Amino acid sequence: MARTLYDLLGADNRRYSPFCWRIKMALAHKGLDAEDEPCGFTEMEKVAFSGGRTVPVLVDGDSQVRDSWAIAEYLEETYPEAPSLFGGAKGQTLARFVSHWCDTALHPPIFRLIVADIFEVVRPEDQAYFRESRERRIGMTLEEANEERAKWAPRLAAALTPLRAQLGAYEFVSGAAPAYADYIVFGAFEWARCSSPQPLLAAEPVIAAWRERMLDLFDGLARKAPALEEAA
Repeated sequence: MARTLYDLLGADNRRYSPFCWRIKMALAHKGLDAEDEPCGFTEMEKVAFSGGRTVPVLVDGDSQVRDSWAIAEYLEETYPEAPSLFGGAKGQTLARFVSHWCDTALHPPIFRLIVADIFEVVRPEDQAYFRESRERRIGMTLEEANEERAKWAPRLAAALTPLRAQLGAYEFVSGAAPAYADYIVFGAFEWARCSSPQPLLAAEPVIAAWRERMLDLFDGLARKAPALEEAA
């Protein structure tokens, strides 16, 4: 069965969407292949067939699924014989909580820390759109956001408190082995790693060690992505 994943494209073939990384890791976890279909910010008409203009979008035969959580649920339901992303209904409910926590508590400080860096890795033809849309979102220019980074670092450290505690007790967010809750959180750090030189986890050895374990998964799938942090 032909499978296609629509992914966000940056300059130099860079892939940095946190939501797309969730699904790349989920597909690998399930042992499923998907053809990559890159979309720049100003090319979202490519996914208009899905009913929206955001990625990821998964096309699996006759099925079209948009939104990372919906795709994860689809993969779990459609491929029950493959390794489970959730480990059952209770695990799925807890992963949904992790998704809400990540989207509302973790993404905002990371975004404010790296938004000016992301601009530099956006395709040149997408930069005007990115600047206008992101400056409208944060209510200031990217340059002003860059100058405000210092105040967001402690907010990120505070947001990481439950993750730090969890990884102090377990190898993975999900316990002894990685599952979709890990891929949700990992997507946020791969977003930063692929679009910013800032070492966001320099003062977080426990979380950094977990990220290294995540980077090693699936024959180093995520580690092979072009990154800026390690080159800094």
